[in-house]
Formats: sequence, C-alpha cells, structure tokens
Amino acid sequence: MKIFCLFSLMLMASHFGIYAQDFQGEATYFSKTTVNMDFGGRQIPEDRKKEILQRMKEANERTYILTFDKSTSIYKEEERLEQPGNDRGGRRFGMMGGAGGDYYKDIKEGRYLVKNELFGKIFLVDDSLPKLEWKLGGESKQIGNYTVFKATATKTIKRPNMRAIFRRGGENEEKREEEFTEKDIEITAWYAPDVPVNQGPGEYWGLPGLILEVADDVTVILCTKLVLNPTEKKEIKAPNKGKTVTQEEYDKISKEKMAEMRENFRGGGGNRGGGGGRP
Repeated sequence: MKIFCLFSLMLMASHFGIYAQDFQGEATYFSKTTVNMDFGGRQIPEDRKKEILQRMKEANERTYILTFDKSTSIYKEEERLEQPGNDRGGRRFGMMGGAGGDYYKDIKEGRYLVKNELFGKIFLVDDSLPKLEWKLGGESKQIGNYTVFKATATKTIKRPNMRAIFRRGGENEEKREEEFTEKDIEITAWYAPDVPVNQGPGEYWGLPGLILEVADDVTVILCTKLVLNPTEKKEIKAPNKGKTVTQEEYDKISKEKMAEMRENFRGGGGNRGGGGGRP
C-alpha cells in the first residue's frame, strides 16, 4: 500500500512538472491579524480611537505572493496604492511586531533572510531557519481544487504589549508592564500533498506538501490562488538591503524601540504638543 501511494504521488508530481529542473510555483495568500487594542486608560477622544483602530485593521490585512521552487522561496507583500491621507501611519502599526516582507527561505541550506521595516529603518535578519515539530493529523478539507490535511505544532512567540505602550504614568508607575509578552501558542496548518514541496507562507515550512492555510492565535493566512509552472518565471532572489542582524539582535532592537515609544506616549499624553508623537 505504501509503495502504491508513493507511486501515485510521483505520478501526480510528474503531471504537474514538480520534478522538472525548472519547476516553479506562485501562491497568493491573504493574511488577516486581529489586534485587541487596550489604550491603558488613556483619555483619547473616541474619534481618535476609531481612527487608530481603523489604521490598525488596514495595516493588518495584507496580500502576499509566495514564489517557490523545490528548495527556495521568496514571500513578498503585494504592492498596493496608499490611500490619500493614510501615509505611513497605519502601516507603522503593522511593523510593531517585526512584521515585514521579502521573506526568503533556503530549505536546502537551512537559512532564511527577511527584510523588516521598524519605525522607518530597514533591517535584514539573517539566521538559521527555525523548524517546528509538526504533528500530522488525519483531518482533511478542501481549499480550492486541493484536498488539504491538518498539521499542528507548538511555538513560543513574543508580541508587543499594546496596553504597556498606551498605559498612563502615575501611581502604579513602579508596576510597569513589559513591552513584549511571551507565550506558547498552537499553530494549525493545512497542507496539500498534491503539491509535494515543503514550502509555505513566511516562516512556515516543513510539511509534505505546500501549506495553503496556517493560523496562530491572532493571524490567519489563506491561499487564494495557486499557479504551478507559470509561463513567466520569476527570479527567487534573497533580499540584500538593510542593516544585517541576527534574529536575537533584531528582537533586542524591537524591544528598545517599543520602550521608546511607550515613553513618548507617557510624556506627551498622546498629543503632539507634549513631546510624544501621535500613533
């Protein structure tokens, strides 16, 4: 039975040209992140709160393109026109947690590079490719024309604590909250064995098939379009611009920037005139 299944998989892969030397695929993903905003008791006008929340929503709903072959991939945000008056304000919120684009993976070498923008500065994170311990399940469903199977993994993550950023100073000043919170979360992925490459969106990879959907506790990434062996091939090239840092160094810089942002809000009372910048 195992030999038959393997033979069937090889036939499907051969049909799609996946074993061809110049095989390439392109997947479009829609990413949506839910952010629970806590202003920490700050007296911010309701219209201003609505503006902040709307910008955060727009900044955390994005479309990405994953271009991949048998061992490498590049994950880029789809270019879009900025809305008049929106400028970079909303986008800044999407960058708080180290979000970025141009995420390059070389599975054969076990290496990744990602270009991140953090408060207007470009960083190039160059580090060893993280590996999740996936647990394969028997549950399946349909995504488009593909039957996908469920896999889960546990991951330790750090995220910016929005309450700490917007929190007022005062009597409980000595009880400051950390700018980042750390916790273990469950990752749920759905992969397509019919596309037998162990690629996926962003940092995700390592399953016996292309990952078409993946979700953590706040973000869902869903493939909305998949093209195998497109007529026009694209170069899968690692990003090379920005200050090169390891992931650990980048996390340290992020933490320092978040602390600065919190101090700006505390000192300025949320207004431009008091030394703190508006979000």
